[in-house]
Amino acid sequence: MRSSRRRRAFVAATGLTAVLTLTATACDSGDDKASGDSTASSSQSSHDGDNKIKIPDDIKHKLKQHGIDVDQWQKGGWKNWDKDKWLSEAKDFVNPVIAGLWKPERMKSAKEPDKTISAKDAAADQGISDPEPAPVEAKAEKTPYHDYAAPVGKVFFDSPEGSMVCSRTVVKDVNHPGKSNLVWTAGHCVHAGGSGGWYRNIAFVPSYNDQGKSESELGNATASEIAPYGQWWADWAATSNEWISGGDETGGAGAPYDYAVLHVKPEQGSKSLEETVGNALDVDFSAPSAQDISAMGAWGYPAAPPYNGLNMFQCVDKPGRLSLDPTLPTMYRIGCTMTGGSSGGGWFRVVGGETKLVSNTSIGPSGNTWLAGPQLGRGAEALYDNMSKEYGGR
Repeated sequence: MRSSRRRRAFVAATGLTAVLTLTATACDSGDDKASGDSTASSSQSSHDGDNKIKIPDDIKHKLKQHGIDVDQWQKGGWKNWDKDKWLSEAKDFVNPVIAGLWKPERMKSAKEPDKTISAKDAAADQGISDPEPAPVEAKAEKTPYHDYAAPVGKVFFDSPEGSMVCSRTVVKDVNHPGKSNLVWTAGHCVHAGGSGGWYRNIAFVPSYNDQGKSESELGNATASEIAPYGQWWADWAATSNEWISGGDETGGAGAPYDYAVLHVKPEQGSKSLEETVGNALDVDFSAPSAQDISAMGAWGYPAAPPYNGLNMFQCVDKPGRLSLDPTLPTMYRIGCTMTGGSSGGGWFRVVGGETKLVSNTSIGPSGNTWLAGPQLGRGAEALYDNMSKEYGGR
């Protein structure tokens, strides 16, 4: 890990256009078959300094309650996706560390979740939605990523369809300043929604492929080149109750509530995520009107063609409004050509000279011309506050 590196400010505002040094879009699926009051949260595991897995007693008890043998789980039992084995309730999240599971090749083979929306769904309420934005060509982020977009990374997880990948952002913890272990992503990157349960083996890799190397250059890459700050496993997770009960892996169902915050711990070491990476962003829960924002930037690792998930990209555009249903909150929408894999990636805006996370990538059309993300209001803030107060210091 290289926490002592000098890091540049990753955002500058120029006139009405915010030039952000960060990124965002949808998720990705791969190798072995295996994933109001909006505060749904839960717990995981860790290991000791000798790299020997040590499952906390409360997690062992929770696994046993659900008929799960810890040793068998780590040996492959997690691949059992039978409905009676797939934990779904907010309180049931478990994510025991399996050391060495996310090897470089397994990371590279992970695919994006297919979270696209049809033109019919996107036009559900033209009275509230603004006209569809023109596509904005995604731009490659400068390297090394730790200098320009340190809080951005990739989150890997397993689902019934295989190994998957989304994007994620390190955010500040108001109750633990300078020592945050919190990351922000989309709900569909941690939970399957109404038709399933919690995904498994959820791990975060900040500044993935930090030097932006090509696939051929990464052929013999070391673990440190792929994951310069190591792997961080989610030991607590929270997503909205609306996503858990009504979200869907495809289409727009649950999209206005498609957000999640996770508490993570390093697979090795003891420093906090923020100390290790050297940066974290505030979250803006004011849900500002799209009309009042001159520019938003989305960052992420698009993985579906023409991208391959190895490099970080960004889009900056003036946001508009997207309404999928007049009874649901309006979403933000920007033009962007990023594809699956960038789901969960943060959306940022400059407020008083400071860059803040204001949304995350949730959905986009099959043509990959725009992205939409939820407004983060009271429900999202309650979810964040609960995570910070209950788990932030652990």
